[in-house]
Amino acid sequence: MIKEWRHRRALQRVVPGDGRALKRFRWWQLPFRALFQLRLTGDDGRGTIYAVDVRHWQNQSSGDVKAHLYLDGRLHAVSKLPAVFPVPGGTVEVKMSGFGLKRCHYVTDEGHEFQLVPDPDSAEGLRARLDRAHPALSRTISLLSLCVLVAALAVLIPQLAEQLTKPEGIAQHTGTFTSPIDMPMWGNFAIGIATLAASTERALRLRHSHLLDGAAG
Repeated sequence: MIKEWRHRRALQRVVPGDGRALKRFRWWQLPFRALFQLRLTGDDGRGTIYAVDVRHWQNQSSGDVKAHLYLDGRLHAVSKLPAVFPVPGGTVEVKMSGFGLKRCHYVTDEGHEFQLVPDPDSAEGLRARLDRAHPALSRTISLLSLCVLVAALAVLIPQLAEQLTKPEGIAQHTGTFTSPIDMPMWGNFAIGIATLAASTERALRLRHSHLLDGAAG
């Protein structure tokens, strides 16, 4: 019920585009732009190309991140995120995490899901190229990112529990918890940098876990 309500609300946020041309991806946009493509073939055999363009780091601080949907190179529709764009045979769903996109999928009317293809010059496209060219290295990087987040969570939870039970009003009911892990400031800073890198790497593959990536954010 809630999922359907959110889906309907997202559809209501879609507004028509003004037909402007899609600008090519530039190398300096790597940190703050995501660009994905979807090729669809109609019943008449004619092919169309949809593109989803999100400038996320550019305006994320204001909470006004928008997804732009282009049809054959022209701006077709715009929506705030999370976005749901109606397209032939289904919808294109776009969602963000604190580190980049966590979802950019074509969902058919039958419920099948397909991730859109990243532009080869984008950060997501470069990560996908690494996966194709060096699959073993790619899997190692992916596993390392996962391990970093699991380790960070194991360090964070005891320290957070200690801080939460310090106030006298809480301590008299629950007791005071003392974390077995006493990290210096530089250690927590290093963990923060590592988790940022790990979650960003996962976002480039559109991988997201509420527990791991959500805690890191």
